Amino acid sequence: MTRSSLLLIFATIVSLLFLALSPAAAFDHSYAAFTAVLKQHVKGPRFDYAALKSDPKGIENYLTSLAAVKESEFNGWNEKQQIAFLANLYNAATLKLVIDHYPVKSIKDIGGVFSGPWKQKVVDLFGSKTTLDHIEHGLLRVNYSEPRVHFAVNCASVGCPNLRAEAFQADKLDSQLDEQARVFLSDKTRNRVEGGTLYLSSIFDWFGGDFTKKGSLAEFVAPYFPEADRAAIKGGKLKMKFTDYDWSLNKS
Repeated sequence: MTRSSLLLIFATIVSLLFLALSPAAAFDHSYAAFTAVLKQHVKGPRFDYAALKSDPKGIENYLTSLAAVKESEFNGWNEKQQIAFLANLYNAATLKLVIDHYPVKSIKDIGGVFSGPWKQKVVDLFGSKTTLDHIEHGLLRVNYSEPRVHFAVNCASVGCPNLRAEAFQADKLDSQLDEQARVFLSDKTRNRVEGGTLYLSSIFDWFGGDFTKKGSLAEFVAPYFPEADRAAIKGGKLKMKFTDYDWSLNKS
């Protein structure tokens, strides 16, 4: 085999490797575009929907970039990359859904009587339209043993865990999810120990099974509570009640 033939074979192999790897390499797993939108419009526990509605290009372009991801590419990512992608997609699609109907008093005002906002096919994913319900309940909750995703996805409501002012990223997903859980569980309007009772958000009632796969619900939440409350929670002597969920729009 001649030297030129060897060089041709080598060049062909390199080209094939480049074609195989370039889509994944080109995808921005830092989600810088979404972080830019969030930093501009997240106002503490609230969100400035009016401002985003007046200039929606950032969120629209970002959603377009996610829609371009093929399922085969997604399947080649690791678990944390997949979770970050889906959580960011859910949150971005929710923001777009709200501004498309803004002003509204609650996200529950969007959609029909029997469909509601979460069953509307408003999300472009892997070449077809899907729903927010499918992303949360058909993918995130089913495919990954990660109960902390409940603190990552935001349903545009006051009762929901706060929308984070940065996109989720695989390389720091654990710390981001832990911080989300800690911030949510330290919010005494939704979770608290009071008068011998452990009051928890209705999220822990609706999705209790997600939090108790490795122990009791009290054991799951205790590490995220303020240190002064942890011993009482772990002791198992507290009554448990679930607080009412506030579906008011989390607008600033």
